[in-house]
Amino acid sequence: MDKVLIRKMEINDVEHVVEVEKASFATPWTTDIFYQEIVDNNFAHYFVIEVNARIVGYAGTWIVIDDAQITNIAIMPEYRGYKFGEMLFQYVIQTSMQMGVRHLSLEVRVSNRIAQSMYRKFGLIPGGIRKNYYTDNQEDAIVMWVNL
Repeated sequence: MDKVLIRKMEINDVEHVVEVEKASFATPWTTDIFYQEIVDNNFAHYFVIEVNARIVGYAGTWIVIDDAQITNIAIMPEYRGYKFGEMLFQYVIQTSMQMGVRHLSLEVRVSNRIAQSMYRKFGLIPGGIRKNYYTDNQEDAIVMWVNL
């Protein structure tokens, strides 16, 4: 049986998180961006998911008063389809609620039907479109949100 642990991201995790980022996104965030998020951004809260002591995914959120904005969520390709993304997303929602969050939103690619389906499982609904949101191919983003 796999041992799964979700915990707060630490500085020492950044290199592993960047590996997940590069495997997941066409325009990945850099190491410096993650360091800045963890060290300098008081609104940022990042978490990693480990499977058998290996970081296989992460999620980030910015929390301002009672609003949370998911910045990123990613799982290594070979670990997708095993519900690790759902576990991580549920953890982020629960942790955000414990911090007083009442509203959660995110952007997702129009083409990313799998992610949209997962977000709908947690009650998120489409609230609008951000035209040409993604810089790699100018794809639109669907804004999804939920009241917690």
